[in-house]
Amino acid sequence: MKDTIIVGGGAAGLSCALVLGSGLKKPFAEGKNVAIIMHQKASHLQTALFNNVLGLQPGTLGDDILKDGKEQLANLYPEVEQIEKEKVKKIEETNFGFTVTTNKQSYDTKRVVVAVGYTNLLDIEGLESYIKPHPRAVIEKDRIWLENKDHLVKKNLYVAGTLAGWRSQFAIASGSGAHVATDILTIWNNGKHTKVHDKA
Repeated sequence: MKDTIIVGGGAAGLSCALVLGSGLKKPFAEGKNVAIIMHQKASHLQTALFNNVLGLQPGTLGDDILKDGKEQLANLYPEVEQIEKEKVKKIEETNFGFTVTTNKQSYDTKRVVVAVGYTNLLDIEGLESYIKPHPRAVIEKDRIWLENKDHLVKKNLYVAGTLAGWRSQFAIASGSGAHVATDILTIWNNGKHTKVHDKA
């Protein structure tokens, strides 16, 4: 039984996983179990080139960020399980939370963060009723979002990144994932507003 499963290993999903990972050693997070299902093939980062992102060397490739992000997560927070080569087919609500079913197996979890891209190719069963036309994308691109309020689709079902209705900018997607992570940290910490800052 997982506490949180993140679906998607792009900017929003990895950012969410890194922030949650950084909180796992806190006393309030004792026993919490986090996993990320590493959907990356459809990430817009695969073909991105960055010149306008604070902290990134101009000319940084999105493909490198994806690889480096996975390594950063594994090296710093190995407690966050990275599930590779599985594609989520269904998210089903249960008495205890959700069952996330992939092309290979099923996982039980208290909460889910959906952080995959905003193309209309999204085909995860169980999310259909929340899909709407994207409010911040040009109509002809036929982008979608999961209708939500402050990243929350329904209790314990979150959405992050472009699928949450945000524009396709790396910094915005990353920040959205971090936002969701701090909301989950706050839940773990009995409602006390929580963030994790590393200090030199």
